[in-house]
Amino acid sequence: MLLILGGTVEARTLAAALVQHGVPVTSSLAGRVAEPRLPAGAVRVGGFGGPQGLAAWLRDHEVTAVVDATHPFAGRISASAAEACQDEGVPLLRLERPGWVERPGDRWTWVDDPHAAAVALPTFGARAFLTTGRQGLAAFAQTEVWCLIRCVDPPAPPLPPHHELILDRGPYTLAGEGALIDRHRIDVVVTKDSGGEHTAAKLAAAHERELPVIVVRRPPRVAMETVRTVQAAVDWAAHAG
Repeated sequence: MLLILGGTVEARTLAAALVQHGVPVTSSLAGRVAEPRLPAGAVRVGGFGGPQGLAAWLRDHEVTAVVDATHPFAGRISASAAEACQDEGVPLLRLERPGWVERPGDRWTWVDDPHAAAVALPTFGARAFLTTGRQGLAAFAQTEVWCLIRCVDPPAPPLPPHHELILDRGPYTLAGEGALIDRHRIDVVVTKDSGGEHTAAKLAAAHERELPVIVVRRPPRVAMETVRTVQAAVDWAAHAG
C-alpha cells in the first residue's frame, strides 16, 4: 500500500500511473475544495490529526511507502509526514513541481508572504489580479487597491473592501488570461510561486503587457528526498517498501 498526500495535478497523475501498474494506492486530500478532482484508486478526505495521527494511520493500513505530493505551500502536512514516516520507518518521497522562473523582460518582485505582498501592492498599481488562493486573502483586507479575486471556492471574509470575485479553476489559457486582464484593466498581478502549467498563463499574459507581478516565495520546508517529475516518483515507488 502506497499513500499519496495531496490533491495536486502531480498527485493525480502519479496515482493514475501507479494504479495502472497494479500498485495499491490511497490518495489523501485535505478537503479544502468542495468538489475536488478525484484521483484513481482509493481516496480519503480530511486531516490525520498531526504526525501522531498520521503515524497511527500508516500502522493501521500497513502503508509501505508515502509520497508527499502536496501543494508547494502546504508545509504543515509535509512536516507531519516527515515525523510520522521517521517514527514508523516508512520510506518517504517529496514530489514537488518546479517553481516559476523569470524570463527576460519580466517585471517580478519577490516577497516572503501575502502580508508583504499587500504592503507592496499600492506601489505597483491600482487594479490588482489576486491569484493567491483563499488562504492568504485576509492579508489584503485593508488594501485600498481594487482587486479581482479568483478562487475555486468562495473565500471567507475578511476580503479587500473593493473587489470582484470569480470562481474558477485551471487550466487557463494565454488568450483567456489576457482577455481577463484587459477587461478588468488590471495593472498588477499577485501570485504565489506555485509552479505548474495549469496556472502559468497569467504570467505569460502579464509578460506580454509588461505588467508588474508580485510573487510570494515558497516557504521553507522540512528536508526530505525530493523529485521533480511524476516518472521519477513512479520509479522510486517501484523500489520503495
